Amino acid sequence: MIHDMPLFVFLLFEAISFSLNMISTHSSPNLFRSKNTKYSHTHTHTCTFYIKKQKGKTAVFGISALQLLDERAKDVQVLILSPTRELAEQTCRVVNSLGDYMSVNCHACIGGRSLGDDRRALRQQHGGAQIVSGTPGRVYDLMKRGDLIARQLRAFIIDEADEMLNRGFKEQIYDIYRNLPPGAQVVLVSATLPPDVLDMTRKFMNDPVRILVKRDELSLEGIRQYYVAVEEEEWKFDTLCDLYDTLTVTQAVIFCNTKQKVDWLTTKMRESKFTVSAIHGDMSQDDRNRVMEDFRGGTSRVLIATDLWGRGIDVQQVSLVICYDLPINRELYIHRIGRSGRFGRKGLAINFVRNEDVGVLRDIERFYSTRIAEMPANVGDLM
Repeated sequence: MIHDMPLFVFLLFEAISFSLNMISTHSSPNLFRSKNTKYSHTHTHTCTFYIKKQKGKTAVFGISALQLLDERAKDVQVLILSPTRELAEQTCRVVNSLGDYMSVNCHACIGGRSLGDDRRALRQQHGGAQIVSGTPGRVYDLMKRGDLIARQLRAFIIDEADEMLNRGFKEQIYDIYRNLPPGAQVVLVSATLPPDVLDMTRKFMNDPVRILVKRDELSLEGIRQYYVAVEEEEWKFDTLCDLYDTLTVTQAVIFCNTKQKVDWLTTKMRESKFTVSAIHGDMSQDDRNRVMEDFRGGTSRVLIATDLWGRGIDVQQVSLVICYDLPINRELYIHRIGRSGRFGRKGLAINFVRNEDVGVLRDIERFYSTRIAEMPANVGDLM
């Protein structure tokens, strides 16, 4: 039976099964590259993927990116952009692991780290990097300096595309796009792609192949979803403390909508003798790296975070997600609760709902065709 497979084999099976299904569906010998394509664009065979959470999308585009490479050449051939430094580093680790038995080097180019290290890593006399996983600011800076040369680029992959095109990255992405060679393929990947973002892609993608999952198929299997009616904002903290006495969890993530709320809640929890860590965009890169290392290693058990952490970060021991604040838009909801129940494990999502949040909760239910029930008294037994 498939459930008897070792975990890493099962993960690879899911990723490859998804890839083969996409290839079969679109009659293409390669997920990005089609020898018999009918499409004709300035940048050939551009693609938009709208992929279920937890279905191995990094492996999907990572495996396909590795297939595109000429291992003998040390030029940058694939560029992967991510909205956060942590996700860019994680993608780099995944690609390097997948290409472990190939003569392939993937390098992470992210802000908050030595620019000189990135420049050295990209120079061919030091081995070069065929794949770059980075954040828009650092990548464009390296392009302007002439260190990241894109003339041999075969694929430009934008992960978490809705976040990338909906925030302050649009201008940087366009600047990077203008440096691409005519034959480079452009690939957008995300678990959520709102209509306005899809419309925006028409500005730089000519008649792209769209591989889309219906919204009602975005159910997160294995994750139980509940809400707690807290009525007033002031009641949330006591409710959270009560939950700590009830739940025994491996690891948990608590999401807040603002950096200020993360700092405030972290201080309050520590004053109440709870051990927690915190992460948000105003922290230094060294501090963020330390927090992530402690959380991945299990030294830290509870992480309080902004939506910086809601995009694609995988820590398989996370079994509980608490939305201390409901997300500011419904697309963020699936990214948040998708941090639990990774790799086929069971997960639990609990949402704190004030009186004025009831309409937001109902909107999330309608959008994802799901039902979020009130949290039962025996919720501890569900973990």
